[in-house]
Amino acid sequence: MSGISKDLVLFNELVEVLLNEEEKNPVANRIVANKLYDSIDLSLNPSPMVDEEFKTVLEEVLISTPKTATKLFFNQLFGGRQGKAVLGDLLAVLLNNSMYTYKVAGPQVGIEKEIIRQSCDLLGYGSQSNGTFPTGGSMSNYMALIMARDIKDPDCRENGMTQPMVVYTSKESHYSNTKNASFAGIGRNNIRYIQADSYGRMIPEELEAQVIKDLSEGFVPTFVNATAGTTVLGAFDPFDAIADITEKYDMWLHIDGAYCGSVIFSENYKFLLKGAERSNSFSYNAHKMLGTPMTCSIILVNNKKQLHDSFSNEADYLYQTDGDDFNLGKTSFQCGRRNDALKFWTLWKSIGTKGLQHIIDKQFELAEVARQYVVNNPNYTVYSYPDSVSICFNYKNVDPSTLCTALYEHQITVVGFGAFNNETFIRLVTINTNNETQDILHFFEVLENFVEKHPELTKVEEAVQ
Repeated sequence: MSGISKDLVLFNELVEVLLNEEEKNPVANRIVANKLYDSIDLSLNPSPMVDEEFKTVLEEVLISTPKTATKLFFNQLFGGRQGKAVLGDLLAVLLNNSMYTYKVAGPQVGIEKEIIRQSCDLLGYGSQSNGTFPTGGSMSNYMALIMARDIKDPDCRENGMTQPMVVYTSKESHYSNTKNASFAGIGRNNIRYIQADSYGRMIPEELEAQVIKDLSEGFVPTFVNATAGTTVLGAFDPFDAIADITEKYDMWLHIDGAYCGSVIFSENYKFLLKGAERSNSFSYNAHKMLGTPMTCSIILVNNKKQLHDSFSNEADYLYQTDGDDFNLGKTSFQCGRRNDALKFWTLWKSIGTKGLQHIIDKQFELAEVARQYVVNNPNYTVYSYPDSVSICFNYKNVDPSTLCTALYEHQITVVGFGAFNNETFIRLVTINTNNETQDILHFFEVLENFVEKHPELTKVEEAVQ
C-alpha cells in the first residue's frame, strides 16, 4: 500500500472518530486556554512518532476542537456541513492545483469561471462583468476599495495617492473596512461611519449629508461600502437609494454580502437585494449561508476591466501559454492561490440552483421559528426583525455575555452575543441547514434548563443593575 493510500485509511478512521464524537458530545470538551499545552501534546519533536501514537494525538486534537457542524453550534456566521462540498474540498487538496494559470489548473479554471459567470447573471450584472475568489470577505472588501481608489486616482498605482479620499460605510458594517482604509493608504481617519436606522440599515439621507459636507471641505468622496446582512442584526442596506447617491457623486458602490449575499440564489428572498445590480462590485461567502467549507469567498465586478487594471501584472515566468481570460492570476490579488471553487462547484453541480435556493430558504424558515418562539414567550425580549437569519434576544434579563460564556464553559451549547444601540443581547444564527425545527426549539429548551439550574446567573444580572 502506497504512503498516500495508508494516510487515506487513517483519514477515514479519524473521520469516524469525529462523527461518533459529534453524535455523543455535540459540544467539544473545552480546554482552558492556559492549560492547552498541558492537555494535548502539540509539541514538534525531532524524531518520528510511532503510527499509533500519532493517531492517538490526532484523535485528541479532533475531540477537543470546537465542533462547528453540530446542532448545538450557533455562535458564528457559518456552521453545518454540506457533504458534496466537503467532497469537492478533499478533491481540491488531492489535486493541489494553484489557480493563477490555465497551464497548472486546467479545467479548474473553467469551474471557477462558470461559478462567476452564473453568479453575475443571478445578481443582474451585464456581459462585461467578471470576478475572482479572494481569501475571504475582508479581502473582497479590500479589493473593492483598491479598485475604487484606482478609478478615482488613476496615477496612484504608479506614483502613490495624490487626493484626500474618503470612504463611507454604515456603523453596523464589518470591521475590516477600518483596516482596509489603512492598507489602501486612505487612512483610518478618512472613514465616515454613517448612522443606521432602528433596523440596522444605513440611512441614505445621512450618507448624502456627509458627502456634501466632505465636498465642501475639499475631500474626495470615493467609496461606499453597503452591507447585505450586517454582522449583528443581519440587516440589508437600502441599495437603490444608496446607488442613487453613489451615481450622483461619482463614487464606487461595493456591497459586502459576505454574510447574506447568497440570497441571490433565492427567488423568495432576492428582494432583499433590490438595487444590488447597480453596484460596482458585490461579494458573497459560500462558506456562510451555503455551507461550503471555509474559505470560499467570491467578489463580482460589474466591469471586468477595472478588476484587470487594478490587479494585473506581467510575469513572463508565469504567463507563458493561453489567453488572459484563462490566466486567473491577472485578476487576482494573490499569485499562489488554492482552489476554493471546486468545493462550491461540486455542491452546486450536484443539487442545482434550486437546491441552493432550498438551503437559503430553510435558514429563513428556521429563523422565523426562533423569532416566533421568542416573540411569543414573555420571558424573552426580542431585538431583531423579520427577514434576518440572526435572531437577537435576551432571556429573563440575564446578562447575555455572562450567559453565553457560562453555556460555553459548561459545554452546553455555543452561541454568541452582540450589541446594537447600546443594548447587548444573545445572537442566535440559524445558518446550519442541517438543523430542523425541533433543533431550534431544543436550543431554547437547553438554554432555559441551564438558567433554571444556575440561579447565580440571575443574581449576576441583579448585581449589574
